[in-house]
Amino acid sequence: MTHHALLYSKLCNCGRKVRIKSYIAFKKYSENMYKEITRCQWCGSDPQYMDYHDKEWGRQVKDDRTLFEFLVLESAQAGLSWITILRRRAAYQEAFANFDVDQVAAYTSKHVDTLLNDSGIIKHRNKIESTITNAQLFKKVQAEYGSFYDYLYTFLPEKQPIINHWPSLQQVPATTTISDKIARDMKKKGFKFFGSTICYAYMQAVGMVNDHIATCSFK
Repeated sequence: MTHHALLYSKLCNCGRKVRIKSYIAFKKYSENMYKEITRCQWCGSDPQYMDYHDKEWGRQVKDDRTLFEFLVLESAQAGLSWITILRRRAAYQEAFANFDVDQVAAYTSKHVDTLLNDSGIIKHRNKIESTITNAQLFKKVQAEYGSFYDYLYTFLPEKQPIINHWPSLQQVPATTTISDKIARDMKKKGFKFFGSTICYAYMQAVGMVNDHIATCSFK
């Protein structure tokens, strides 16, 4: 008796026909459990990093609140590692009104002073002030295009996510011509801390581009 049948026989005492059908489904489920999980190497073995990789990275985001959240987080990342920001994600959520763009856009100098004493986030005045400015600009983009999502997707071919099939992590680019265009246009609009490298990381994070390597179990 195979390990699938042995395990199943211990769990099921149902009738023969039901048992046969259920066994086939159970065997498939069991085999999937035994498959080795392959991830993109960049997430390493950190549980929080792996969870983010498995559940969020590369998955298409359509709601503006989440798009604003990643704009805040990716801009804060400039010059730092992503895991540094990811570990502070909850603190950023609290500091910036659960990423409500209307509330953040209304922040004043008093909010800035308060946030400069917040040990949970990166205490960088220019980044904090730019987050408020970026929120105000985010709203202007929404007013002009209907949503920030609609604005971003004007840059993509046929307004659809880009699905890449990289054989290895080393082949994944840091920037592309599209990230160059978006970053340049956003800089023209006044956005800060959003150069092409940060822009491409943002595109990956919100699923505008799927850069999971070809062998990744979560592609």
